Amino acid sequence: MALGIGISNELFHFMELSDGNMKYRVNIKKTDEGYAVWVPGLPGCWSQGKSEVEALDNIKEAIQDYLYALDTLSEGKETRYVEIANA
Repeated sequence: MALGIGISNELFHFMELSDGNMKYRVNIKKTDEGYAVWVPGLPGCWSQGKSEVEALDNIKEAIQDYLYALDTLSEGKETRYVEIANA
Protein backbone atom coordinates (compact mmCIF):
# COMPACT_ATOMS: atom_id res chain seq x y z
CA MET A 1 0.00 0.00 0.00
CA ALA A 2 1.39 3.41 -0.91
CA LEU A 3 0.83 6.17 1.61
CA GLY A 4 1.55 9.78 0.90
CA ILE A 5 0.46 13.33 0.53
CA GLY A 6 0.04 14.81 -2.90
CA ILE A 7 -2.17 16.39 -5.49
CA SER A 8 -2.25 13.34 -7.73
CA ASN A 9 -0.79 9.84 -7.80
CA GLU A 10 2.34 11.19 -9.52
CA LEU A 11 3.06 13.89 -6.93
CA PHE A 12 3.53 12.02 -3.66
CA HIS A 13 5.75 13.71 -1.13
CA PHE A 14 6.55 10.25 0.19
CA MET A 15 5.39 6.70 -0.10
CA GLU A 16 5.91 3.47 1.78
CA LEU A 17 7.49 0.70 -0.26
CA SER A 18 6.56 -2.96 0.11
CA ASP A 19 9.81 -3.67 1.99
CA GLY A 20 8.93 -1.07 4.65
CA ASN A 21 11.38 1.55 3.36
CA MET A 22 10.18 5.04 2.55
CA LYS A 23 10.68 6.92 -0.71
CA TYR A 24 10.64 10.74 -0.55
CA ARG A 25 10.16 13.18 -3.40
CA VAL A 26 12.99 15.74 -3.47
CA ASN A 27 13.63 18.84 -5.53
CA ILE A 28 17.11 19.54 -6.84
CA LYS A 29 18.61 22.70 -8.32
CA LYS A 30 21.99 23.37 -9.92
CA THR A 31 23.77 26.25 -8.17
CA ASP A 32 27.09 28.04 -8.57
CA GLU A 33 28.50 25.86 -5.76
CA GLY A 34 27.06 22.53 -6.97
CA TYR A 35 23.56 21.25 -6.24
CA ALA A 36 20.94 22.17 -3.65
CA VAL A 37 18.34 19.57 -2.72
CA TRP A 38 15.29 19.75 -0.44
CA VAL A 39 12.25 17.71 0.57
CA PRO A 40 8.96 19.60 -0.02
CA GLY A 41 7.12 17.24 2.34
CA LEU A 42 9.56 17.93 5.21
CA PRO A 43 9.78 21.71 5.71
CA GLY A 44 13.32 22.84 6.44
CA CYS A 45 14.90 19.55 5.34
CA TRP A 46 17.57 20.39 2.77
CA SER A 47 21.16 19.61 1.86
CA GLN A 48 23.69 20.23 -0.87
CA GLY A 49 26.61 18.63 -2.68
CA LYS A 50 29.27 19.36 -5.26
CA SER A 51 27.63 16.85 -7.62
CA GLU A 52 24.05 15.68 -8.05
CA VAL A 53 25.00 12.25 -6.71
CA GLU A 54 26.63 13.77 -3.61
CA ALA A 55 23.62 16.03 -3.00
CA LEU A 56 21.22 13.07 -3.24
CA ASP A 57 23.40 11.02 -0.88
CA ASN A 58 23.52 13.94 1.56
CA ILE A 59 19.74 14.45 1.54
CA LYS A 60 19.25 10.84 2.62
CA GLU A 61 21.19 11.57 5.81
CA ALA A 62 19.33 14.86 6.26
CA ILE A 63 15.98 13.03 6.01
CA GLN A 64 17.08 10.47 8.61
CA ASP A 65 18.23 13.25 10.96
CA TYR A 66 14.99 15.18 10.40
CA LEU A 67 12.83 12.14 11.19
CA TYR A 68 14.94 11.32 14.26
CA ALA A 69 14.40 14.87 15.52
CA LEU A 70 10.64 14.52 14.97
CA ASP A 71 10.62 11.25 16.93
CA THR A 72 12.62 12.84 19.74
CA LEU A 73 10.26 15.83 19.93
CA SER A 74 7.26 13.46 20.02
CA GLU A 75 8.58 11.32 22.89
CA GLY A 76 6.11 11.14 25.75
CA LYS A 77 3.34 12.78 23.74
CA GLU A 78 0.07 11.12 22.81
CA THR A 79 0.12 10.46 19.05
CA ARG A 80 -2.06 8.88 16.40
CA TYR A 81 -1.56 7.72 12.82
CA VAL A 82 -3.96 8.55 10.03
CA GLU A 83 -4.17 6.98 6.60
CA ILE A 84 -4.79 9.16 3.57
CA ALA A 85 -6.32 7.63 0.44
CA ASN A 86 -4.83 8.44 -2.95
CA ALA A 87 -6.61 11.29 -4.72
